[in-house]
Amino acid sequence: MHKATVRRRLCQQACGLCLIALVVLWSVQAGLAEPPQPSEQERHSDFGGPDAVPNRLGSDRATTDAPYEFEFLKPYYDWKARIEEEFGFTFGLVYVPVFLKASNSLPGADDYAAGGVFRLFGSWELLGRGTDTTGTLNYLVEHRDRYADTRPLAFSIGNLGNVGALEIPFDDDAWHLTNLYWEQSWEGGQFVAVGGFLDITDFVDVHALTSPWTDFANFAFSIGAATMDVPDDASLGMAAGAWITDTTYLIAGFEDMRSDPNDPFKGFETFVSDHEYFKHIEIGWAASQDAYYLDNWHLTLWHSDERDEEGVENGWGAVVSFSHTVGNHWLLFARAGYAEGGGSLLQTSVSAGAGYTPGGLQVLGSGSQLGFGFNWGRPNEAVFGSGLDDQYALEMYYRIQVTKELAITPSVQLLIHPALNPQEDTTWVGGARMRFAF
Repeated sequence: MHKATVRRRLCQQACGLCLIALVVLWSVQAGLAEPPQPSEQERHSDFGGPDAVPNRLGSDRATTDAPYEFEFLKPYYDWKARIEEEFGFTFGLVYVPVFLKASNSLPGADDYAAGGVFRLFGSWELLGRGTDTTGTLNYLVEHRDRYADTRPLAFSIGNLGNVGALEIPFDDDAWHLTNLYWEQSWEGGQFVAVGGFLDITDFVDVHALTSPWTDFANFAFSIGAATMDVPDDASLGMAAGAWITDTTYLIAGFEDMRSDPNDPFKGFETFVSDHEYFKHIEIGWAASQDAYYLDNWHLTLWHSDERDEEGVENGWGAVVSFSHTVGNHWLLFARAGYAEGGGSLLQTSVSAGAGYTPGGLQVLGSGSQLGFGFNWGRPNEAVFGSGLDDQYALEMYYRIQVTKELAITPSVQLLIHPALNPQEDTTWVGGARMRFAF
């Protein structure tokens, strides 16, 4: 096909996706009345992202714009509230199935993938409850299964030839420790330290639409814009954050690169003997300390050590991130990342997009939401070799909060020039994700 024709067709497809986004947005605005605002802000973990355990517990119990309510669950929620009030302990149960279907795939590969994850997580405030200096134990355990021959985590590279990851948590490794850590907070969150088995994506380069459970499916719109060589879940390590001024903060930490969420306690051995660490430091500015990942810009620098057993060279990189709220409903973001070496998916990446929350940003993460974004990325030469084409991706999703407990998120993606599949100029990917939270 002539290059001009290909470019014209790609432009038409991209414009069509943007037009669909605008139509959906207009429909949402026209069809929904202004909902009542929450009477109070939910608790947010200091320096933690949307998926940090205390934050996710808070957003799951927040007031939403859901049109239906399960009245029969009220005694259950009253019981949970009594336990939290009396003992400082709260927990959540979540189940998330996902299905992906592509317009084409590599020869001999399936064009669909499916999987599901059960999550059990909780937070126990053991020290200083009701004071400005608190100590909290947080945990998250998962069970991950695939429901088709292809697991969603491997679908992008293995089946579509696109250097990236779609629905990255959806693996098939059964029981899986994601985190188990102590969080110590001083002076009402001015200084915070965490230590134990960490999911480092909760504490480094976070932004409001980074969650693969509730937001974008494509990892290019998440941590590091897919240029960061982060360790696996349950990485043994520590991190600390402090507000230098009322609006300026600093976060730093280091974690074990050899972590194994299926055998987490082996991390004590690898942390001491192998000396293969992920180190990060971040400086940022935020308009508010209460929700620092909303109106925020930050610079994150990272370094990962060489992993002899996996054959991965050491690497370093930088990420610049900007997010800004417009009114009470819009969140705009732009992110750029660069990696030199290491084991990241992309070497250079730029993502930009927006989210629209009909119920207001007070219920961000727990109400209905429209999100759309664009990414340009160059595959990491240290991992995939040189000479590969640059890739482009567009994604749009709409999360429908049916009840407080149930959200359904259909999505559509356009992958342009998948680097490992030169026979295809474009691949469309449709997705459907459900989230049951109790």
